[in-house]
Amino acid sequence: MKPTPQTPLTFPCGAVMKNRFMLAPMTNTQSFEDGRLSEEEYHWLTMRAEGQFGLVMTCASHVQEVGKGFPGQLGIFSDLHLAGHQRLSAGIKAYGSLAVIQLHHAGMRSPADLIGQAPVCPSDLEKYGARGLSLPEVQQLRDDFITAAVRAKNSGYDGAEVHGAHGYILTQFLSAEINHRTDEYGGDLANRARLLFEIVNGIRAACGPEFLLGVRLSPERFGMDLLEVKKICQQLIDEGQIDFLDISLWDSFKLPHEEHYQDKSLLAHFAELDFKQVLWTVAGKISTGKDVREILDAGVDFVSIGRSAILHHDFPAKVKEDPGFIPTETPVSKAYLRKEGLGEKFIGYMEGWQGFVGE
Repeated sequence: MKPTPQTPLTFPCGAVMKNRFMLAPMTNTQSFEDGRLSEEEYHWLTMRAEGQFGLVMTCASHVQEVGKGFPGQLGIFSDLHLAGHQRLSAGIKAYGSLAVIQLHHAGMRSPADLIGQAPVCPSDLEKYGARGLSLPEVQQLRDDFITAAVRAKNSGYDGAEVHGAHGYILTQFLSAEINHRTDEYGGDLANRARLLFEIVNGIRAACGPEFLLGVRLSPERFGMDLLEVKKICQQLIDEGQIDFLDISLWDSFKLPHEEHYQDKSLLAHFAELDFKQVLWTVAGKISTGKDVREILDAGVDFVSIGRSAILHHDFPAKVKEDPGFIPTETPVSKAYLRKEGLGEKFIGYMEGWQGFVGE
């Protein structure tokens, strides 16, 4: 019998998700410039927990000050941030949702004017004005991801997701197009993936077997090769250190970009993996109740909801009431978004999404 969107889910670490809805980690630019939690970000996230998302994930939260990727980003690189994270994790968990932080470093995608220096990258990259990391800096980056996870655990989060997608620093290491290092962190796939695995293994060792641990990967753009990403996924599964994989597809229903992989959909490519005990979720244009059902029927364990979660803080409750629920049409007014818990900076950010915000 296939699970419904309301069927609970137990992760290998023992954490229980009350339904199959995860709030996708979303840039919202609402926190303080030093990385501290703002009231607006707290309200946005806890309102989604109240709206019955079984797992609420923060926006990308940077593990080094130099890894900041956007204005108003929530930080986890300093003990200065602990009080805010303690409040946020407690606020999410008060509604019976799992509280998970996404650990992030933008690398070459850090705007120089935002961080006050050249962004960093696995190797020098003139296109982005980025400088290559020294070997000690790579090792420090690894340690800072692990330290951030420990900080998150101490803040009360149920778990953490390591952001290895969307062209950020771990994608940059994985990409043969971007990573031109000649040491143990560059070259063949095993070397390019070394940092990711060291971070995952380090977090598991430091945070213990009951800490919910996931990895986000994306199979396209930024020099990523679909088959290499599938190989990394299978290795992550086989090594047994993670609880879930979060595959960001941009569009969960599309064919791969590269023609020689178009014998099946991107989703079908990942459904071929032997997931064993590891659970998986996908993100990308899962907008309606019908979409949710279709993705779960394809064998995905839980769905990551972005756009529809912005439009409806209680999207899971709406789908429970009406399995065919269709979100309100866009554009929507600023007043509508305020009612749904978005602060002014988030609304301003959403104005950059074509056709999303009206008058």
